[in-house]
Amino acid sequence: MSSQDTSNKHLPEFKEAPVPLETPGYLRKLYWWAYEHPRAVAFWDNPFLINVILLGNYNRLTNAVLEEFPDGISGDMLQVTCAYGKLTPSIEARLNEDGRLDVIDVLQIQLDNVRSKLKYPDTKVRLIQCDATKLNCPDSSYDYVLLFFLPHEVPEDKRRQVFAEAVRVTKPGGKLIFVEFHKPHWYHPFRLYQRLVFLLFEPYATDLWRHELTHWFPEGHGCQVVQHKTYFGGLYQKLVVQKSL
Repeated sequence: MSSQDTSNKHLPEFKEAPVPLETPGYLRKLYWWAYEHPRAVAFWDNPFLINVILLGNYNRLTNAVLEEFPDGISGDMLQVTCAYGKLTPSIEARLNEDGRLDVIDVLQIQLDNVRSKLKYPDTKVRLIQCDATKLNCPDSSYDYVLLFFLPHEVPEDKRRQVFAEAVRVTKPGGKLIFVEFHKPHWYHPFRLYQRLVFLLFEPYATDLWRHELTHWFPEGHGCQVVQHKTYFGGLYQKLVVQKSL
């Protein structure tokens, strides 16, 4: 088990990383100012700023995740990397008695930040330092796997690894939920603005304007799209896929 203790013995087993985790090179080079520096965490984890960055759509996109669970969350759920804002506390609040959430991130500072916002850390929610490209847990461990604005921040080769791992740890019949950027309509008033933001700060994000998310799924993934919905003139999307039994 990981160093996070919990009274539930049926949670997926996470092994400790064999060596101390290093920050991936692309993350340190491109995103240190957003995720790694202590002052960055304090500055960017601000509801007003988050909503500005998402052009007023943060609540809508958070609710897009929560609406998948109108009766609450039962079973085991994995959130692949932390997210600023209220997403994780909102998921925690939706957990039923038999629902559990694991949150993984390669940066301990991000896990510590999420921990400070949770009501039941290490009981209903485990926080585990782990690289999303190599999840140290068994196949078919989770009923739900969530990737919230992660794919656009990783290079294509790493993205394929992340997706392969996400599919691997999802149980047959389980669901993967993605909320991400999407190519907007050609006449969208923020299309050029968003492209400029990508060019300046998010060099991998334009990939999502060229391909659907399923493009990076592993060959023979055995998953079926059950819902694909776009928001705000197509600038954002939610994709829900189910792993075959």
